[in-house]
Amino acid sequence: FLMVDYSCALKLTIPIAVMKAISQASKKKVLVKGGKYLENLSKANTVVFDKTGTLTKSKPQVAKIIACNRLSEDECLRIAACLEEHFPHSIARAVVEHAKEKGLTHEEMHSKPEYIVAHGIRSTIDGKTSLIGSEHFIFDDEGIKIDDNKKEIIDNLKENYSLLYLALDDQLEAVICIDDPLREEAKEIIKSLRELSIDNIVMLTGDAENSAKSIASKLDLDYYKSQVLPEDKQKYILEEKKKGKIVVMLGDGVNDSIALSSADVGISMHQGADIAKEISDISIGSDDLHGLIDVTKIAKQMNARIRRDYVNIVAINSSLIILGVLGLMTNTRCALLHNLSTVAIASNNMRTYKD
Repeated sequence: FLMVDYSCALKLTIPIAVMKAISQASKKKVLVKGGKYLENLSKANTVVFDKTGTLTKSKPQVAKIIACNRLSEDECLRIAACLEEHFPHSIARAVVEHAKEKGLTHEEMHSKPEYIVAHGIRSTIDGKTSLIGSEHFIFDDEGIKIDDNKKEIIDNLKENYSLLYLALDDQLEAVICIDDPLREEAKEIIKSLRELSIDNIVMLTGDAENSAKSIASKLDLDYYKSQVLPEDKQKYILEEKKKGKIVVMLGDGVNDSIALSSADVGISMHQGADIAKEISDISIGSDDLHGLIDVTKIAKQMNARIRRDYVNIVAINSSLIILGVLGLMTNTRCALLHNLSTVAIASNNMRTYKD
């Protein structure tokens, strides 16, 4: 019994299966920060997506700017870019890039900007309060007024664009329309997830209802919720975990950090904010969602291989122990067969997982 036990084989072979999975994932441009995250991913039954930069392209673009007050469209864009350039978000980058394309330069005209997570930015320009952010932030939190005609125009834009609002001195100055198109591979990815036994696919986004509903309908998602705050995403994930679900969260922004850290597996996108990549358990290194499918397949194959190894190790070593105790096999031969079987299983675990 002392010459042949289970611990050596288990401790030597199973880590090799895990290391092979992590190594193979890295070749697919997916960074996995530990074997336990692959184990959780292999058992996952709920996947939660953020929308912007995750289900939609990582490089949204400014489609048009609607000036609502005294300033011209270019001046509104110049101020928006000045405020947004400090923050690592795909929509902020879109505003800054559009200003560059139009040759609009700006000096630092504002005081230190204050970033309100999942809402927007508050600062001061020439002694006047300047705000840029979501509809909820501008109209509900800050109490900016808007007349019925402008509201009707804005409502008509919501289905086709993500909207960013700029306000100066308690007046709405501009609505910036962001073209945030769906990723080409998104439908294929959702289909592949269902084939991998993911039965609850969810989208939680801070965007307006019309835009969120359109994306959810195109992808046939199981559930979606619009205009959510970071704590709302975390709350949903914790509620699902209480139900016994294994939850995977995909996000790319500062707003997703709490949710990423609360999920059983947090996955960040290639173009995501640095804090999202730091907090996440798995990081996709290419600018598409195929890495999610690749790493999920590897995780499931790794888990199946480990279970098979466990059964083989217990069966082989139990047989050797029984034969040794009954005197039907010598200690030397038992030890030899034990070591040979361990080497064989370890060698098998070095095999590449199937694509």
